[in-house]
Parts: sequence; structure tokens; C-alpha cells
Amino acid sequence: MSSAEQLEVTVVLPCLNEAETLAICVNKALKSLAALGVRGEVVVSDNGSTDGSQQIAIDNGARLVHAPIRGYGGALMAGIAAAHGRYVIMADCDDSYDLSNLGPFIEKLREGHDVVMGNRFKGGIAPGAMPPLHRYLGNPVLSWIGRNLFRLKGVGDFHCGIRGFNRDRIIDLGLCMPGMEFASELVVRASLAGYSIVEVPTTLQPDGRSRPPHLRTWRDGWRHLRFLLVFAPRRTLIQPGLVLFVLGLAATVALAIGPVKVGNVGFDINALAYACLAALVGAQLVLFGAFAEVYGRFERIVHESRSAVWSRWLRLEVCAAIGLLLILGGTIGTVGALSAWGSADFGSLDPQGTIRIVLPSATAIAMGVTVLCAGLFTSLLTLRANAALVHLPQEQQAQDDMVGAS
Repeated sequence: MSSAEQLEVTVVLPCLNEAETLAICVNKALKSLAALGVRGEVVVSDNGSTDGSQQIAIDNGARLVHAPIRGYGGALMAGIAAAHGRYVIMADCDDSYDLSNLGPFIEKLREGHDVVMGNRFKGGIAPGAMPPLHRYLGNPVLSWIGRNLFRLKGVGDFHCGIRGFNRDRIIDLGLCMPGMEFASELVVRASLAGYSIVEVPTTLQPDGRSRPPHLRTWRDGWRHLRFLLVFAPRRTLIQPGLVLFVLGLAATVALAIGPVKVGNVGFDINALAYACLAALVGAQLVLFGAFAEVYGRFERIVHESRSAVWSRWLRLEVCAAIGLLLILGGTIGTVGALSAWGSADFGSLDPQGTIRIVLPSATAIAMGVTVLCAGLFTSLLTLRANAALVHLPQEQQAQDDMVGAS
């Protein structure tokens, strides 16, 4: 058995011009592993430093890895891929995280948990360690959104930079975000895959560097938020869209018959126009969410069963049938409105009457075209999967032939 196979823990430190604090972080991590009696290593994943960080890492006992992809996530992916440990603990190398106390992370990993998150709010944040905007707005809000979108009730610090995980389990997720949103991708995709995620308290000290941090508050905050929303299409698109569609459809049907009065408030033609708009926008939100889930099947973002449901309903044949029926219904309504106009010698009509037919008819045609195009687009999304299924028996037969020949 080689020494690489015997390692239990690899501490991965992404590095970009960290000469001021890198030696301190490497030594803290190595001393912590030695004090715990853990067979491990420290890997510095360099992202193109120009301040001599590479030599500092080597001189202080770390193994240096050159990350070909620029960015925080790119450096971490290279470090994780090169790690020899069964478990990986990642942390920034700005001397803000407590690398001298890795015991709680290793203990939880040994218990069988797949991901162990640090929680700075439970462990303690030293004065000046975190800007007030991050401490009281950015982190709490983004953590709250992450917990509710992905049902991570036990994760209070969604963006803590120190965390441990089972290396092979994380590699199986196929993480790909090269920037700061890698941290969100790791916990989100681990949650969607049903991994066991727990938290341990950790501390945060002021950044030990004299230069500004790589993190950019608004840019990286928006990238994290965008990532969270995109990875939860069911909660951000499908569910709100379904509610909007049902309410819009019900209001359209009611107002197409005649004015509706609720208490002292009356709803008529103006409300009908917005009801039609709500139904159309709601349907589009549902469809876009369905596209995201179908696409997520190929990126292993959503469960196979969830995307399979949408793949069946959004087949070209089904969408074509529904779309053509909607277009036909809208066309019949349009013909009816034209007939009413013709009976008046194409002169002026009472808008209170014909508009109740025209608006729903136009909405039905627009929705029919939308559904028809949705079927075409879903067919493109699933083309790769269908082609794989068609060729799989042929490939299997070829393999069987080779085995028989041998």
C-alpha cells in the first residue's frame, strides 16, 4: 500500500498571491493534524500567484498543485482532484479560519457524514473579522434563502469558507463552478443528492493580509444568489407559476362571462386583460421551470424521477396536441368575434361585449403556440438521452461480441 493510499485527511488551501499568510496557514494545519495523530497532508492549489507563494508552500511542507482553471472554484477543484486523503478539509489561506482546530470536522467525517460545514455564528466572529454588511445582511439572507430553497434546516452558515467532506462523494457530484459560487454549488448539490450534512462551530478572525480580499461584496453576493435561484426551479419557477396560472385562468373564465363584484370592489374588462396576462405568464414560468428540471437531469442537479415526469408531459406529441387544441379554441373564439363584427357591417362594436371573447381567444392562441414550442425545445433537450438509449443496445452487443471472441 502506498503512502498516498494511507492518508486520511487532505487540507486544501486555494491560493492566489497569499505570501503574507500562507506559511502560517500551512503550519497551523500540519500541526493540527500531527496533534490529532491524523495521517494527512496539506495541498496548496495555486491559481497563478506572482508573489512567490508557490515556493513558500513547498518550503513549509505543503504539496503544491497548479490549478489550470482560474477562480476560487477552479483552484478548489484542482486541489480536491489531487488530494490523497479520504477526507478533504478546505479553507481560505488568509489566516481568518481556525486551521489549528480541525478535530471537530474530522470527528464528524469519521461518524459517516458526507459534508461538515463550519458555522462562524456559533463559534464566534472576532471584531473586525466580517464587515457588518456581510454579518447582518448578506450571510443571514443568503443562508435563509439556501435553507428554505433546499430544506437545509441544519445549516445556519451557508457560506462558511471552512468545511470538510468525503472526497469521493464530492467528486461524484461533478462540481463545475469556477468562481466564488463553488461554495454554494458544493452544499446545494450535496443536498440534492441526499448527502448527510452537519455543522460544527468554528471561529473567524480578521484577515491577516494587508491587501483587500478577493471577495467582492455585491458581485459575488449576486452570483451566489443567482446560483441558488437557478438550482431550485421547482420553488422559484414551477410552484409560483402554477399558482399564477390557476388564479389567472379562474379569473379569466369568471370575467369572460361577465363583471365580477367582490364586496364593494368591481372587476371588469381591465381586470380581464390582467387575468389573461397572469395565466400566460404563469404557464411560461411553469414551462421554464420544467426545462430547467429536464436539463438538470443531464447535469445531475435534480432527481431522475422528477425530470422523467416533465419529459413525459413535454414530449412533442403531447405538447403538439395540447397546443393545437388551444390554438383551435382561440381561433374559434376569434371567428366568433369576427362574425359579431360582420353582423354590425364591420362598424363600431360595444367593447364590453366582444372584448370578453377577443382577450381569452388571443390568450389561448398565444398559449397554444408557447406550448407547441415548448414541446420542440424539450425534444432538443432530451435528444442526447434518447440517442444514448438507441445506441446502448448496439454498444452492448459489440461488447458482448468482443467478450465472445476473446
